[in-house]
Amino acid sequence: MLGNLWQYRPELGLRESLDLVGFEVDATDGKIGTVDEANNAVGESYVVVHTGPWIFGKKVLIPAGAVEHIDEDARTIHVGRTKEEIKKAPEFDEKTYRDTRYHDEVGGYYAGFPESR
Repeated sequence: MLGNLWQYRPELGLRESLDLVGFEVDATDGKIGTVDEANNAVGESYVVVHTGPWIFGKKVLIPAGAVEHIDEDARTIHVGRTKEEIKKAPEFDEKTYRDTRYHDEVGGYYAGFPESR
């Protein structure tokens, strides 16, 4: 994945005021959950997705750079990864998910993928 993983792609035209909490999140092969938290800080943007029953109610952190499309009307975010790729991402930890080390680990994982599918 090229570019900055921790910022939304400029072509998304994301409004700073848009609250993504509650948006459904789709991987390339189906729904993975809903946005539980979103951070839009420059260079530190991500979404935390509550996966519901898909992976036993866990959460996953997805860097903003993995978001390929946001449909405001449908309240849906499309991520350019498969469900399996997201499931294999570093485990979410409620205590450390805002730490630089955790972001480095998640960033290293997602950086290994091509920019688009």
